[in-house]
Amino acid sequence: MPATSPPEWDLWPKPSESAYPLAGPALEALLYRMQIPQTLWGHLIGASLGLGSWVASHHREKPLLLGINGAQGSGKSTTAELLATTLKEVHGLSAFQCSIDDFYLTHSERVRLAETIHPLLITRGVPGTHDLALLHQTLNALRTQGPSEITWVPRFDKARDDRLTPSAWTPFRGRADVVILEGWCVGSKPQPESRLLEAINRLEAEEDTLGVWRHYVNDALSEGYQSLFEQLDLLVLLKIPDFDAVIEWRTLQERKLAAQSQDLTDSKIMDTEAIKRFIMHYERLTRWNLETLPDLADLVLEIAGDHRFLKATTQQTPLSP
Repeated sequence: MPATSPPEWDLWPKPSESAYPLAGPALEALLYRMQIPQTLWGHLIGASLGLGSWVASHHREKPLLLGINGAQGSGKSTTAELLATTLKEVHGLSAFQCSIDDFYLTHSERVRLAETIHPLLITRGVPGTHDLALLHQTLNALRTQGPSEITWVPRFDKARDDRLTPSAWTPFRGRADVVILEGWCVGSKPQPESRLLEAINRLEAEEDTLGVWRHYVNDALSEGYQSLFEQLDLLVLLKIPDFDAVIEWRTLQERKLAAQSQDLTDSKIMDTEAIKRFIMHYERLTRWNLETLPDLADLVLEIAGDHRFLKATTQQTPLSP
């Protein structure tokens, strides 16, 4: 595996001299496995070390719950995994990252929602299509288990659009010092009623003419999701350049899913038109997040079109030197 160039420290206070030797090899291995272009390695490693120092500075005796919000394809999973590795290797903290995507309702459960409430609820992702009871239970277990106890964390197969069986879930032993929950709607706030009146895209105009679906989603976000998000100790926003970037990035994600699928005849990989329609399900809340979350997140990371971080700002002061 080729070595990277020295990490870039342009957005972050320089970590300790020991940080890169401690975490560099493990971070490089992750980037290699994720098939991240080597031109980004130095930048992402530097950002991971800086972000790790920021998160570690907020950790106290009790476990810390960190949320990461970002639109589809913004790099939430990559950021979360690199951060968890940095916290372990540099700061000696036990960290576990999970995605709200792994807590989607099963396909059969969403079929029932589609039949009884609105057909658009067959599509995973929007508030109201997650198993919040399972998510609450799992997050609580990750933060309270004894040293020898195991938490089994669900996994969702997006290629087949269904939750994996419990035998394929991920085990985590003991109590995590930091639990990272990433997802496109993590930390999102509901919209006021006045914002729900008009359709914002073709999907809403043609398939939600009475607004039943978007009201159901907004009501769900107003209820169980807010009690969940209130538990977050920190919220990081990966701020995309604009909504148009989502289509490009989500297309790249779908190609990776296709490459990873072991049985393409049984997969549900989407073509370009299907991706555009799929993203319309999230357009309303994604645009709302871009409007509201920069003022609510503890840390905002502005992202360029090539996934480099342009600016890192806390609610108090910029992190840049």
